[in-house]
Parts: sequence; structure tokens; C-alpha cells
Amino acid sequence: MRNLRLDICYDGSRYKGWQRLPGADATIQGKIEQCLSRILGEPIEISGSGRTDAGVHARGQVANFHCESTMTAPEILENLRRYLPEDIGIYSCKDCSDRFHARLNAKEKTYVYRIWNSDAPCVFERKYVAVMPEKLDLGAMETAAKYLEGEHDFSAFCGNPKFKKSTVRYIRSVKLERVGEELRIFFTGNGFIHNQVRIMVGTLMEVGRGERSADSIPELFGGKRAEAGFLAPAQGLCLQEVTY
Repeated sequence: MRNLRLDICYDGSRYKGWQRLPGADATIQGKIEQCLSRILGEPIEISGSGRTDAGVHARGQVANFHCESTMTAPEILENLRRYLPEDIGIYSCKDCSDRFHARLNAKEKTYVYRIWNSDAPCVFERKYVAVMPEKLDLGAMETAAKYLEGEHDFSAFCGNPKFKKSTVRYIRSVKLERVGEELRIFFTGNGFIHNQVRIMVGTLMEVGRGERSADSIPELFGGKRAEAGFLAPAQGLCLQEVTY
């Protein structure tokens, strides 16, 4: 039994997220599994580094799968590129160690959230940014972002009220970067719970708009969902990189 690694990118606009659901065409995982099963002539299940929500994009998703096929990795890659839709791309397909697991072996993930912070039209990037024309206090947002760094109980930033696992996560860095009319927020950590990044972004936006103080962020740790900020739109979020 072989183990192969896929490095993947996708535009999540028309999908219901990464995780397979009934009606495989509606998810990234389902679409890739369908394609691989047809190419290799055997049932294939892939394991991703993590789940992305409906409408969220990825430049650096990683997955692995096991198969019996003797088709070479370059041949599998060629066929995937031929049959997958144009909004799902495969950078590479490689044989890897039997012990490699895309999710369990991941050490860190980096997400970037893009905000179009201008009242000027954003026609060509509209599927990949959240539009917020209001003036934002970047200094206050940077202060708030520092409070998010470190190990905390992010229960208030979890979008799943039935989430039963630990909500403690470690965030190594939160960085803000202004690029013309666009504000980009980079989050790097050892893992993220359901909707965590988008809720952190919504909370930072509220700080930027003066609706909450930067110094109030520590009060949210261990709290309830209603205490944190709004859920920022999905299209602004992209899984940038997974490190092993």
C-alpha cells in the first residue's frame, strides 16, 4: 500500500468547504476523491491538513491518500490536472513515508485574511476580499492582535456551539500588513477551531472601528461566542501554508 502526498490550491467560491458531504461535487475533498477513484480504479479517501469552510480559499492545502495502484506519481498528477475543474489545482503529487499524515503531522498553519479597506470599486478581487470601506484604526488593531498571540482558550471564537474538544490553541503570531487599499491579516498557529480565524478578524475589525477596546481582548478568553466579534465573510480567508 502506497502513501502519496498532494499539495493543493483552490478557489472555494462555489464549494461547500473542504470536507466531503453527500453530493461530492459540492466539496473540495469530494471532488478530488471522485477524480482519484476514477483515475486509479479503486476507492480513494484523502486526508487533508484541515477543513476550510464554505467559500474559503487555499493556496497551500496539503492532503495524503493510500492506494494499491502502480501508476507513477507524475502520471497521477498529470491525470488530476486533466480531469479536475479549473478552480482546483494540484501543485505536486509525490510518494511519501507510510507514517506521513497531512493533519496529524502538521506543526503550524498560516491563514491570511484580506480586507478591501476603501470605498473605491474592487471588481477584479471581489471574490477574494471582504469589503469594509470604513476607516480603521490600525494601531488599535495591532495592539489587539498582540493579545491574541500565545496559548489561550478560544471558546469565544468558536462557531460550533456543540464543539466538544479542547478550545485551547497556540497562536505564534498575528501580523497586519497594509498593501495599497488592502489590509491583510496573517495568523500562524498550531491549529484553529471552527470559524476561529474569521471570528478573530471580526473582533479585530470591531476594534478598528472603535466598537470595542483593544485592551478588552483578554476578557474574551474562556468566554462565550456572543462575547466576541462578528463572523467575517468567508471569501476573504485563504489557507496560505501548512508546515511540517
